[in-house]
Amino acid sequence: MGGVEHSPAIAQALNAVGPRLKRLRTQRGVTLAELAEATGISKSTLSRLECGQRRPSLELLLPIVQAHQVPLDELVGAPEVGDPRIRLTPQLVNGNTVLPLTRQPGPLQTFKMVLPTTRRTPESCTHEGYEWLYVLSGGLRLVLADHDLVLRPGEAAEFDTRLPHWFGSTGDGPVEILSLFGRQGERIHVRAQPRLGSKPDH
Repeated sequence: MGGVEHSPAIAQALNAVGPRLKRLRTQRGVTLAELAEATGISKSTLSRLECGQRRPSLELLLPIVQAHQVPLDELVGAPEVGDPRIRLTPQLVNGNTVLPLTRQPGPLQTFKMVLPTTRRTPESCTHEGYEWLYVLSGGLRLVLADHDLVLRPGEAAEFDTRLPHWFGSTGDGPVEILSLFGRQGERIHVRAQPRLGSKPDH
């Protein structure tokens, strides 16, 4: 069965995820069985991930980084594309520090954002698209239509941006997030925690 063809730089970055996963787990003295219980991912799948026999994906990595309480970008190094002297630089947008992580135009764009403590007054907006947020550090307040939520590190939310929405700090400190945004409404499919009594489908 054919798979997606990756550039050498992206393939190298993906190949580095397995050894990082194994190193992180062994440094913390966690067994495969313990990690499987914490994440709902089978031992065989975790083993294949660490050995490079299974390609990493968001639905597999998110439960693992949540179990280890580490940022996602600690496992996935951004590959250098093109001239290595060209670096992506953070931008200040409406008081927020925004670092684009997607180097090429496409339907989905990825950003790393740091929202200051002062961003705490909700100002809802609407626009076309679909957004997925993952909290790296701090507390993220998300106001979505009639819902007012607080997300902590390791938690994620996805929503249609045509709904009135706003997100910012809880006021306790800055918050660092990973944002995936599809302008045409492309959705990010994230696997939730498995139901009790069910076996993970990996």
